[in-house]
Amino acid sequence: MNFTEHIPILVIALPLFAAFLTPLMGKISRKAPRYFATAVFVIVAFLVVLLANMVYSRGTEPIIYTLGSQNDTIFRIVLEIDAFSIFMALIMAIVSLAVSIYSWAFVDKYSGQDKFYTLLLLVAVGSYGMVLTGDMFNLFVFFEISSIALCGLVAFRTERGESFEAAFKYMAYSTISGLLLLFAVGIFYSQYGVLNIAKIAEGVGSGPFNELNKIALGLLVTVFALKAGSVPFHMTTPDAYSEAPGGVAALYVAASQAGLYALFRTCFTIYRPVITTETIGWVVIILGVLSMFVGVTMALVQKDIKRLMAYHAISQTGYMLLGVGVGIAVLGNPAALDAYGKMAMEGGIFHIINHAMYKGLLFLTAAAIFYRVGTRNLNEMRGLAHTMKFTTIFFMIGALSIAGIPPMNGFSSKLMIYESVYQFSPILSAIAMLVSVLTLASFVKVFYSAFMGPKNEKVDAKEVPMSMLVGMAILTGVIIVFSLFPGLVVDTIIKPAVEALLHGWPIAGGM
Repeated sequence: MNFTEHIPILVIALPLFAAFLTPLMGKISRKAPRYFATAVFVIVAFLVVLLANMVYSRGTEPIIYTLGSQNDTIFRIVLEIDAFSIFMALIMAIVSLAVSIYSWAFVDKYSGQDKFYTLLLLVAVGSYGMVLTGDMFNLFVFFEISSIALCGLVAFRTERGESFEAAFKYMAYSTISGLLLLFAVGIFYSQYGVLNIAKIAEGVGSGPFNELNKIALGLLVTVFALKAGSVPFHMTTPDAYSEAPGGVAALYVAASQAGLYALFRTCFTIYRPVITTETIGWVVIILGVLSMFVGVTMALVQKDIKRLMAYHAISQTGYMLLGVGVGIAVLGNPAALDAYGKMAMEGGIFHIINHAMYKGLLFLTAAAIFYRVGTRNLNEMRGLAHTMKFTTIFFMIGALSIAGIPPMNGFSSKLMIYESVYQFSPILSAIAMLVSVLTLASFVKVFYSAFMGPKNEKVDAKEVPMSMLVGMAILTGVIIVFSLFPGLVVDTIIKPAVEALLHGWPIAGGM
């Protein structure tokens, strides 16, 4: 048996199996679950890197892995992995490992660590499944796994009523969106009798763009925009980010980006042959502009540091939607696509991984401050730079990156978006630049309130434990590498991801 052939299913099956074993680890010792789960995340990250090497060596041809009977063309599980799929899996591998290590100290004061790490593993399972699956029904299954696990993590701090409220809101919206997603799957199955995404795309493209397919498109865009936290479907996002304990908010960022993946996959793989690309492109662009502007303006007035960062997460999602939306809008114009459409998509997709790194880092620094100070209110913090020097440095790197200050990685992806979107619409580019200025102003306020000024004698704000510093250092290291070598990153993982989106998927196994 060739081990490498089964890496695609192992990336999902290993954390799933480990999630069931983690409670047993809790019977061995209180700290055993953390070490066991982290070891699993390390192994899975290694497998993702191996899988990435396999994908990139094949060019535009995806890896197709089938689990189940070759004669069963409906209910077997098919994984279809191209450069865009593995790009998203790499994000989850980096962030989940950093969060797992970071959480050692943060959740040490809580009981039920086995449950915490079980849910952490299940979030990874759901996210990996969403970006690697090749059929719609399993996309729904993994969507539900991710949503349920995140709901449990948001409610983890049982002493806080706010956590239960945030979890209930997230559960309600996730349940509704899951039902809508299942309804869309049913629409496809009723028409074409298949669940495979590539086969559904063939069915959609072989006939007229009927009303049922228009309904399914509207449902899918709504569901995945809600998963990504895009305005106007962002109702639960600020509460969930704010109440998620410790590093979970960073993992939430990566998990929400699986929604972006599904949204872009819907537009490019399923509906590209039949949609009026300019129309759907403008829908995505409008979602992006609304997310950027609403997110940043709401962030400016926040006093709660995690809630402020939650609104910035919404705002940054807008850049990704804007860049890829411009690419969608010009798909029908090959000259415009080559001139600036591909660059806009590259900027948007580059921003996905940049956002996961710097926003994940900023959420970890916010949790570190709360860990030592015991408050999230910016008005009750000051002078933390005197005693939390490493946390201060990590925050500065994340803040400079999210604000798009040269030469940080956030600047590289934003510059690609500015330049390409300007050729499509100068107004949209100006809005994006304005949002960056407001983002910088917001984080200057945070830095001044939390880190500057005389030492706060009312709190024992010494540096956080080593495990939390290691978690932050992992994301910081990636940010620095991306900042120093943006061209290499774009050529190695971004351009292949864009080409994979543009080429779509072949039909898997004749399904």
